[in-house]
Amino acid sequence: MSPTDARRQKPEQLGLPLSARSEAPRDGGSGEASTLTNSKERSGSDRLMEEVVARGNVRAALARVRENRGSPGVDGMTVAELPQYLMEHWEEVREQLLAGTYQPKPVLRQEIPKRGGGVRELGIPCVLDRLIQQAILQVLQPRFDPSFSEHSYGFRPGRSAHDAVKAAQRYVQEGRKWVVDVDLEKFFDRVNHDVLMGRLARRIGDTRLLRLIRRYLNAGMMADGVVMERLEGTPQGGPLSPLLANLLLDEVDKELEKRGHTFVRYADDCNVYVRTRRAGERVMAALERMYAQLRLKVNRTKSKVALAQKCSLVSYSFWYAKGGAVMLRVAPKATHAFKQRVREITRRNGGWSLARVVAELRKYLPGWKEYFQLANTPYVFADHDKWIRHRLRALQLKQWRRGPKVYAEMRRLGLSHSAAAQAAVLNKRWWYRAARLVQVGLTTRYYDRMGVPRLAG
Repeated sequence: MSPTDARRQKPEQLGLPLSARSEAPRDGGSGEASTLTNSKERSGSDRLMEEVVARGNVRAALARVRENRGSPGVDGMTVAELPQYLMEHWEEVREQLLAGTYQPKPVLRQEIPKRGGGVRELGIPCVLDRLIQQAILQVLQPRFDPSFSEHSYGFRPGRSAHDAVKAAQRYVQEGRKWVVDVDLEKFFDRVNHDVLMGRLARRIGDTRLLRLIRRYLNAGMMADGVVMERLEGTPQGGPLSPLLANLLLDEVDKELEKRGHTFVRYADDCNVYVRTRRAGERVMAALERMYAQLRLKVNRTKSKVALAQKCSLVSYSFWYAKGGAVMLRVAPKATHAFKQRVREITRRNGGWSLARVVAELRKYLPGWKEYFQLANTPYVFADHDKWIRHRLRALQLKQWRRGPKVYAEMRRLGLSHSAAAQAAVLNKRWWYRAARLVQVGLTTRYYDRMGVPRLAG
């Protein structure tokens, strides 16, 4: 079966041999597997691995991995090739998981640029390990999540960044105008394995699952063909990392709740809302001590106690309307990143046709607009629309290039002879011509017909 044929099949037709359809472990395999499967019946949290490898759970995990796609890991296997691999090897993998002998592969290091400069390091697991991590997540999350703090919003079912922003807006509106904005220094790279495993051991009784998670933490990272040992950190890029982060940081959440604080945490970003600067300074000092107990370090250069309008949360920030109402806007750093991305798409020396540029904008702009739908700044979005169309006009003129071509196109679009001639004479002054003359022909409606999304309205 080719990878294409496998991709077309339904999840129930994929990579699960008949022997894997039973949730109970089978006899046979390695000596360790026989010992485990012949031992007394496991129950409760001691049988979590049986739930991980259960047919329905693996089917659901496979569907999710295929939906998320993603790039190959160190073994080069693609998501499309995974179903065929499972058909041939799942029985062996399943027996290793039940026996506690499965050994994950190292993750592949990948760097992506950060908005504020620098790079963020991701660790991309191979697709088989992504499947197993997803299967583990589906078993553990329903057990862990109900006990997490109501003030935690990141990577949790039924909760979103928008929920976090609305809660923060409510706290500021209630008069908590000072924010303790905490940034943890390289959080995902600095998670202490022993501390994390200690917290997991309090909740998980299946030692096989604990050993497997530990192996994922210690699997190492491959860069330039060399595997580097990892003694700390839970690499971003695997399905399990966000749940492990929430589990570790929930301890600080519960302490803040016990002390009566109102706060919002989204992943490793935590904002505590207080009424005075003095109270904020006390909370900051307390948080540094709490995180130190988890062997985490607060980044003092990026953390601060400041007024709400000078802080941001998940790329939103606050402003005050007349009458004192607290409103939302796109944070300055997010606006800068937005403009940088649009400049990359619409650059005049990029060699892209206008049709391709429009297609890229149609991929990017609707998602950006949906994420920032809570922003109470329609006039700012309208200005963004004008700026984007200005850039598109300049790009179109650059592609027409010569005066006679510009004249002919302007006439075709309805400009008078004199206006079209004036546009054609201003050779290579693309930005000026786009602003002063060409918008008469290259109207907003013209770009609407091309399918360029609008941010305002």
